[in-house]
Amino acid sequence: MTEHSNSHEGHQPGAAGPTAPADPRGALLHTPEPPLQGSPALPAQGPLGSPAPSEARCAATGTPAGSHGTPAPSDGHGPAGTPAPAGPEHSQPSATEPDPHRPRPVPESIPAQPNTQAPAGPDRRKGQGPAPGTPMPMRRDGDRLRFVGAATRRIARGIDLDEIVMGLCRATVPTYSDAILVYLRDPLPVGDERPTGPVVLRLRRTDRIPEDRETEGFLLPALQSEPDLGATSELCEVRPGGALAEVLRGVRPVFADAPAARAALPELIGEELTVPGGQRAILAPLRGRRRVIGAALFLRRPDRPAFEADDLLVAAQLATHSALGIDKAVLYGREAYIADELQRTMLPETLPRPTGVRLASRYLPAAETARVGGDWYDAIPLPGSRVALVVGDVMGHSMTSAAIMGQLRTTAQTLAGLDLPPQEVLHHLDEQAQRLGTDRMATCLYAVYDPVAHRITIANAGHPPPVLLHLGGRAEVLRVPPGAPIGVGGVDFEAVELDAPAGATLLLYTDGLVESRLRDVWTGIEQLREKLAATAQLTGADHSPPLEALCDEVLDMLGPGDRDDDIALLAARFDGIAPSDVAVWHLDPEETAPGKARRLARRALSRWGMEDMSDSVELLVSEVVTNAVRYASRPVSLRLLRTDVLRCEVGDDVPQLPRLRQARATDEGGRGLYLVNKLARRWGATRLSTGKVVWFELNRG
Repeated sequence: MTEHSNSHEGHQPGAAGPTAPADPRGALLHTPEPPLQGSPALPAQGPLGSPAPSEARCAATGTPAGSHGTPAPSDGHGPAGTPAPAGPEHSQPSATEPDPHRPRPVPESIPAQPNTQAPAGPDRRKGQGPAPGTPMPMRRDGDRLRFVGAATRRIARGIDLDEIVMGLCRATVPTYSDAILVYLRDPLPVGDERPTGPVVLRLRRTDRIPEDRETEGFLLPALQSEPDLGATSELCEVRPGGALAEVLRGVRPVFADAPAARAALPELIGEELTVPGGQRAILAPLRGRRRVIGAALFLRRPDRPAFEADDLLVAAQLATHSALGIDKAVLYGREAYIADELQRTMLPETLPRPTGVRLASRYLPAAETARVGGDWYDAIPLPGSRVALVVGDVMGHSMTSAAIMGQLRTTAQTLAGLDLPPQEVLHHLDEQAQRLGTDRMATCLYAVYDPVAHRITIANAGHPPPVLLHLGGRAEVLRVPPGAPIGVGGVDFEAVELDAPAGATLLLYTDGLVESRLRDVWTGIEQLREKLAATAQLTGADHSPPLEALCDEVLDMLGPGDRDDDIALLAARFDGIAPSDVAVWHLDPEETAPGKARRLARRALSRWGMEDMSDSVELLVSEVVTNAVRYASRPVSLRLLRTDVLRCEVGDDVPQLPRLRQARATDEGGRGLYLVNKLARRWGATRLSTGKVVWFELNRG
């Protein structure tokens, strides 16, 4: 008995095909479909848009791939009409052997459907050829593997939740399905936390092939009996023990015609939406690392071939990768939220509005992936209408750096409240940094501005020097002692007192603004000085540039690649208080001091044209001075400041702060601060190194 070849070239129409394997799954995956009676044989499928293996030529010889140096037989016979010799060299390669001449697909692109312009045989389900322009389903293992690989890469490129869900939709429509609905739990569980309450699924995104959309040169046909995705229920509560809960618990994707899915789909999408019949819909649960977090519904139109059994494996792969990506995105979002909240609480929420100075600030993290750092700035009101300006930089930009920065900032605020000199504040900060650890290093610049004296006192601990922009447009780098960084220990700090003319702007910053891989710190400082001078020229010599706009212009000097570190920026515009708006007296601690204080205050108000406030001011000044002279042993100071409000300050040498209390009906005293609290706009008391200051403010007019 003669054994005939099974090669595709020698296969005659109507001839018996090869014996199907016993495993029906293997027959579906590996057995080529025999052609229908009376129809030409289907060419072997190659890669998408490439010729069949029988038409591919060997690159080395230029001959057809199956010839091995001999002409390919045309009808099963040799050139002389003799039968082709049988042998393994002429047999068709098995499905498990890779074709060495098959072109490799592009690794990063999602494979398109087979070329619709190539000749195609009739559909085995309908017995007729597909409509022109209709995308064909994936029928080979290689097609599915390439699709899954490209789709998972596209999904993995997403960082946040929306990018991952969009990647799933764009990867599957129209290559794998004609429409997709993605449901996620609301709210999404984070990490190991156990959600409370019922499980609720929210429709996160829908996607489908638009009608009459032209794609790659052919027109996509309109959906027949297309479901209205807009009518889908947005929220779905999963009933415990219900059909949907059972499908989600099973984790594996199921066809819509399965008994469990038929009962679960109305609960998920609502009664109004009808799913195409047959195996044209797949319901795939989305399971994260520890729990089901949602579901995806893949749909195909009735005019498209239905899903096959292997498409369930594709849906499982897509659902698994998407769910794990969503889990990671939720964890990343929570960490980013914690970092943002930590950094926000470490920095001032709003800047104060002290008398005689205007403030503006900016903060930029090193990168979006490192949102916390050790840079900080602060503005602290001090007694006597002064203000402390602080900027610092802890080494590194991590959670640890942010925590150390928060402790140093709190320490600086406490020390400022004691009204210590700037060099003493840095000395105590150095001791605090050593208590926090041996490698806790930071730089800091601490300045105190006095709007009455128009002077500023600055102490530096290894920080870049500030830049002062004068009213005429001249910018200068202030000469301040550099000092050693905080945390070194055993270092003495030195303070310097400089003029702070009205209209000038002081710029405090961290090294991230002036130092990068492309320039050293002194080159950056010179560029900053030139930038400030150029900006001041735009507004003229008689006007200072707007403070907020000036901060934005300073940050614009940063080019691509200049952002290597966090940036903290604090700008202070010195308005000062004119000498004509200040009245100062010193009163001996005698019984006649309150009466004298009332007369002095009345004269100052008359000179300023504020006689209508005399009654209230005299009453409050008398009460505060009375409390001061009762316990003071040295002269008591009285100062009135006229700005947008009227401010009164009374200082003595007693460190104990007064406390507001409710006086009883039989008490002779204790009502002075009660009157101050009722009549004043605001009031307070601050302890000094030499005593204390009690102050109050009244609205003008």
